[in-house]
Order: sequence, then C-alpha cells, then structure tokens
Amino acid sequence: MKLFPIFLCAVLLAGCGADPVPAAATMSTSPETVPTSTPTAPETTVPETVPVDPVRQMISDMSLEQRVGQLFLARCNSETAAEDVRQYHLGGLVLFGSDFENQTMDSMCQTIAAYQEAAEKPLLIAVDEEGGDVTRLSQYSAFRAKRFSSLRKRWEQGGLEGVLTEEEEKCRLLSDLGINVNLGPVCDITTDPDAFMYSRSLGQDAQTTAEVISSTVNLMNAFSIGSVLKHFPGYGNNVDTHTSIAVDTRTLSELESQDIIPFITGIQANCGAVMVGHIIVSAMDDEFPASLSPAVHRYLREELGFSGVIMTDDLVMQAITDQYGAGEAAVLAVLAGNDLLCSTEYAVQYQAVLQAVLLGRIDIDVLNSAVRNVLEWKISLGLL
Repeated sequence: MKLFPIFLCAVLLAGCGADPVPAAATMSTSPETVPTSTPTAPETTVPETVPVDPVRQMISDMSLEQRVGQLFLARCNSETAAEDVRQYHLGGLVLFGSDFENQTMDSMCQTIAAYQEAAEKPLLIAVDEEGGDVTRLSQYSAFRAKRFSSLRKRWEQGGLEGVLTEEEEKCRLLSDLGINVNLGPVCDITTDPDAFMYSRSLGQDAQTTAEVISSTVNLMNAFSIGSVLKHFPGYGNNVDTHTSIAVDTRTLSELESQDIIPFITGIQANCGAVMVGHIIVSAMDDEFPASLSPAVHRYLREELGFSGVIMTDDLVMQAITDQYGAGEAAVLAVLAGNDLLCSTEYAVQYQAVLQAVLLGRIDIDVLNSAVRNVLEWKISLGLL
C-alpha cells in the first residue's frame, strides 16, 4: 500500500471533520527536524578608545601668549595687578609686605579675589612667609598679633612640635586669605653665623633638617598650601646673591652627604615645587648659576626623580642681571629647565620668552612641558 504525502493526509482529515495537525507539532515529532543547538548572535568587538588627557587638551586650547604667561610668577604691583594678569596671562602673583600694608583680613580677601577674577586660569597666589626676618604678612597686626617666629627659633623653643604648631597656624591664615603657595620651607644648611642664610635656616644637621622639611611639607599638603623647597642645591655659607655672584666650590659628594638630603626628603613627601638658587655650584656646572644651568636641572630631574615644578629665585637679583640682563636671563632660565620664573621685570621677560618661542630658540615642546607642570600643580592644589 502506498503512503500518502503528509499534506494530503491533512486535507483528508480536514474533510472528515477532524482538526488538522499544526505544522509545528508535526515538525516537533520528527527527529530529523529537531535543532541540535541554539544559534547565537555573532560577537562584536568594541573598539578601545584612548582616554582624553585633560591637561593636554587644556594646553592645546591655549594661545601661545597664554602659555608663555603661565610661566611667570610675577611680583604683584597692587596698582596694576589685575590688568597685568589679563595682559600677560600670568600664572601667578607673589605678594610682598607692601601689598598687606593698610589692609584688613576682609579687604585682603577681596583684593585677592579680584586678582583671581581677572585671570583666565586660576592664579598661584604666593607669599614669602618664612617667619623671623622674612615675614611679608605677619609683620602687620591686622593679620597676627606677633610675627611668626623664625624656623631656627621655633626649633630651639619647641623642637619639631614647636615648628609644626606655628606652621599649622600659618597654613590656616594663608588659606583664609586665599593665598595658596608659601615660598618655603627653607632647606638650606648653614653653620656660619656670618653667612647670609644663617638666621633663616634651621641650624641643625642634615638628618634633623630633613625630618623637619618632610613633616612641614606633609602638613602644608594637608592644607592644600603649595610648598617650595629652597634654595636648591643648598645655599650653604655663601654670600648674598641679591647683590653679587657666589661660587660654591664643594665637591658633589660633600653636597650629597649634607645639603641635598633635606631636598630628597621634601621631594619624597610630595612637595609642589623646588626653587633653584643663583649660586654657581662648580661641582655641577662651573659656568652658569644653578638657576640657569641645564646640568643642575638634569640632576634634579634624573638623579633625584623630581617631577614637579622647578622655579627660579627672583631673576632681578644682581647675580643674574649684572651678567645676563633681564630678558636674556628669562630665556636662559626656560632653556635650563625651569617651569616657573619668579619675576619682578615680568613685562620685559614675558616679551623676551615669547619672542624666543616665536623664533624657535625655545622649542614648543619645552614650553608645553613647562606649562603642563604648572597646570598640574594648580590641579593638585584644587585650583583647576
């Protein structure tokens, strides 16, 4: 007997009044039609995206003039400061004693806020408030009943605790005013009472000085007050470079066993900046002052591993200007590896650096690297 095709059977059954068998049911009863696996969608690979570097983007959005301006920590001229910030795109301002004269806490806060409002990028607002002989702020009773004590006196009266107690008060005062950088602590080791830096130094051995420096930097970081280790690679017992050139003839091993040790611990404590002095350190470079020496800056970067901001002492000092002139000194400072220039003659020096970039004497990558370091410091201080 012949078998009818399946579809014909279905028709006959329908004609007899029976319900037709659904095709799906028919297929499910056939072993040959049961799927052996469930099909899956093809895998898709999501392309990896390179994360945007916000600082690089920030720099690329800046004009050449704006980038050059970020390299200047300019001495504040209270009569023209806001306009200077706009005109030269300044990275920051240094306040001196005259800027606090006849001011109150409220008026000083308003003045600093006005400087910040004039800036395209938030400013580093710095002050030299070491204590003792160098007190730009606390010499005025409107801000503190007595001057902050010198580092040496604080140590003699209360050891490390005495140093840090007054340092904490200082950080709170600066923060309340809107000042975000103190040009300290002083790392110099000086033993000669007749030396220029004697009264400003701790007056202790390298290891003790190193401990004080490390603890001070940690405290300043806790208050988001930028620290500046000075004056690299150590002032020693040398003469005042404000008025003449000084030459340090000690060997590198002598420096490394003494003066450089506090800088190492300050760097390890994550200091924000290192200020390079104007002394010729013959063991590193017998031609250029440290502030203008590529060799000194390479040592700081490569041997000590410092990646933060390197800055000059004020480039108006006679140890520099007598030999190089203000404009050329600024150009040499950038070429040496400085990121930030302490500058009283900023109008002249800004133009000199800008022209050096335009003429190709200062490579654009050198400029961008310096700007990056300045901006990253500002980020770490919560300014950007």
